[in-house]
Amino acid sequence: MTEFLIHRFIKNWKSTEDLSVRTAYGVLASIVGILCNVLLFAAKLAAGIAVHSVSVMADAFNNLSDAGSSVISFVGVRMAGKPADEKHPFGHGRIEYISALIVAFLVIQVGLTFLQSSVQKIFSPEELAFQPVSVLILVLSVGVKFWLGRFNKNLGGRIDSKVMLASAADAMGDMITTSVTILSILVYHFFHLNIDGVVGTLVACLVIWSGIGIAKDTLEPLIGAPIDPKLYRSITERVDSYPGIVGCHDLIIHNYGPGRSMASLHAEVPQDTDIVESHELIDRIERELSKEFGIFLVIHMDPVETKDTHVLKVRGQIEELVRRVDARFSIHDFRMVNGKEQINLVFDLVVPQDFTPEEENEAGQRVMKEISLLDKRYQCVITIEKSFVAVE
Repeated sequence: MTEFLIHRFIKNWKSTEDLSVRTAYGVLASIVGILCNVLLFAAKLAAGIAVHSVSVMADAFNNLSDAGSSVISFVGVRMAGKPADEKHPFGHGRIEYISALIVAFLVIQVGLTFLQSSVQKIFSPEELAFQPVSVLILVLSVGVKFWLGRFNKNLGGRIDSKVMLASAADAMGDMITTSVTILSILVYHFFHLNIDGVVGTLVACLVIWSGIGIAKDTLEPLIGAPIDPKLYRSITERVDSYPGIVGCHDLIIHNYGPGRSMASLHAEVPQDTDIVESHELIDRIERELSKEFGIFLVIHMDPVETKDTHVLKVRGQIEELVRRVDARFSIHDFRMVNGKEQINLVFDLVVPQDFTPEEENEAGQRVMKEISLLDKRYQCVITIEKSFVAVE
């Protein structure tokens, strides 16, 4: 069914890097979500009224909120697909994250509302009525939610959409809550034990937790998430593969919405290479990698020593020394300036992201102290930096 819908309603469905195709995926997921959740709401509400179950009705209105969420997602995806303009030179992609955040708050609101009513049912329970047809409706809804979760996960994985992946997780959560609701009805029918209020409370808590999870997933790219380690390695290894590049560092990626990212990178080139030749190489790398990764890439060129054996030996000593001080430390942009009475060692020291200013200062002092033991003439000019890559 998923492949049929994709092939039927999305032109050029294989070109997922195309923003128009990506928007089409989002629209399809939203429309399918609206239709499925509206039908489930109507069916579950009827079932809940028939069996006098607050947990079933809570589950029904959770589906209605999911339908509303799909409407917001639809609007958000359409607006996010608008091209860049004079006032928004980076496009409108982050609207998709904002719409997902609104969805998260709606889900949390629905959960809080039914948490209140479910707690009341614990202290003032109502008699349930077992209706086989109603239970069958709920069983069928479990199947629908399972398919909807797989559908959103499939589409979200193809276009790397956090919103769709969050919707997939929400659908799987709904499947679990409906299953628990069915269990409460069966327990009452066979054991005459009314756990409807307790189950309704559990369902409400799961709905709230789902909303919090969606909010967390959408806040991260809005605030600024670290670089995925796999993507970091893919880009840096690709840059390093070019003849004429001897290393790279300081990769930073800014996300302006799904499929809209800008990156900057420092690439090291031999300092004795013709500057025009190096510049042409950097331009070519920027063009080819921007096309390959779908990221607008800007590269800063760092000239480094590659032939002076003494400088290379000292750099190797400093790299080894820094790792001994702390295995998480690393250096780059190493330069050595010789003088009569002192030798300046200029480099950047990369420390863990969670270091406080005091820990950064202490790290610099420890490194300088160890380096001075190698040669009293060494004077360090250290710039402390932090990595923008996520910890694996």
